[in-house]
Amino acid sequence: MLTNPLIPVILCGGTGTRLWPLSRASYPKQYLALSNNKSKTLLQQTQQRLQGIKGLTNPLLICNEDHRFIVAEQMRQINIDPKAILLEPIGRNTAPAIALAALKATEQGEDPLLLILAADHEIQDKNEFLRVVEAGSKYAHEGKLVTFGIVPTSPETGYGYIEAIEPLNNQEMKGIAINRFVEKPDQKTAKKFLTDNRFTWNSGMFLFKSSAILSELERLVPEIVSCCRAALEQAVNDLDFLRVEQEAFAKCPNIAIDVAVMEKTKLGTVLPLNAGWSDIGSWNALWDISKKNADGNVIQGKVISEESKNCYFRSENRLIVGLGVENLAIIETDDAVLVAHRSKTQNVKTIVKKLEDSGNNEGKSHRKVYRPWGSYTNIVEGKRWQVKRIEVKPGASLSLQMHHHRAEHWIVVKGTAQIEKEGIKELLGENESTYIPLGCKHRLTNPGRMPVELIEVQSGSYLGEDDIIRIEDCYGRMNEMLPKNTIQQ
Repeated sequence: MLTNPLIPVILCGGTGTRLWPLSRASYPKQYLALSNNKSKTLLQQTQQRLQGIKGLTNPLLICNEDHRFIVAEQMRQINIDPKAILLEPIGRNTAPAIALAALKATEQGEDPLLLILAADHEIQDKNEFLRVVEAGSKYAHEGKLVTFGIVPTSPETGYGYIEAIEPLNNQEMKGIAINRFVEKPDQKTAKKFLTDNRFTWNSGMFLFKSSAILSELERLVPEIVSCCRAALEQAVNDLDFLRVEQEAFAKCPNIAIDVAVMEKTKLGTVLPLNAGWSDIGSWNALWDISKKNADGNVIQGKVISEESKNCYFRSENRLIVGLGVENLAIIETDDAVLVAHRSKTQNVKTIVKKLEDSGNNEGKSHRKVYRPWGSYTNIVEGKRWQVKRIEVKPGASLSLQMHHHRAEHWIVVKGTAQIEKEGIKELLGENESTYIPLGCKHRLTNPGRMPVELIEVQSGSYLGEDDIIRIEDCYGRMNEMLPKNTIQQ
């Protein structure tokens, strides 16, 4: 009888630059509701589609420090209490991340199955996905390293391929040994692969025993295991998170699990998956999987379309009017608009790179920035002043802090806020305000059950966020560095 529990390992890294301007480094695509299920983010859907798998436990998530509160909040929203949220101090690709997960999963002497998933994939047929995972569990229990190959639907040049030693049949659910992994092919080669049932797209999803993957990592890239073991031994618990020790982890080779293990192991087994999978790697890919109207248009938000065909329109704030256009992707956010031919949307990442190289903040961050206590939105700014809208969740509190170079005015526009200045507390209701002078120790708290909204007007000789001097913080951020011109609070 198969008794090993199954732990989902959800890899939450990546910046999703091909889905700019909606996806940015500060809030990438895995934390957005992009697919036809508008109420849940891609991360939340990744977890929820697992319901029904035998032996399923709560997940183990791996993310970077900047996104830790987003991950924790989104799991809380769907009533999931993760086994652990591991914080990578630096990105080192999937092999070290999986090594961390396997070591963490076996620290109590257990040997669970690990289902490795990316947080930003779409799978439309949940039942078929569960059927394939159940079939893969049999091979994983036998010590195989299982991967799920996506049955190709087109000669795709943007994906890597897996070649099995014999043709695959997704009805039989038979695992086949892997012959080789193939890097992204040219169009001619991709067309050839499409006609050969031995080839599937490399999904980046895996299933194996913790002991099996650790054994192969030890054999093929032992430095990864030793570095990750040292990083975990020196890890520090911080609220809901486990901070992996930076110096040891930074010594890990930067390498994908495919290259480190799967291309070399003799234990590799592939199962075909035909479940409406997409990695949502571009606006065109999102158009492909989205519901369309009679003209082939996908319309999200405030949009008027006339005599337009096969377009992806998405408005987050302002009105978009499409008149007589075809095959375009038009995406509007509060600080940027993208207009591109759908066939060119894979190249959006080059635009993001140019924005970052030129110092444009629009390449990395939105005007609205999420924090563990709520969010704030940059409204307008001048040379020596700026205005923000701040929203604080019920029961939440900003850090006790001070500034050397700026003063602040706070005007409450919704709810009731508790203001602390130099140890003295007072309540402010709607249309009431207060002034925070230079050097004043202050804190903002929402003592009520409804969100508090206020307008903050900053003025001074320097408005950079590294002028925040934290004195107390209930979110474990006391030791964080606040680099110049970052968007933090």
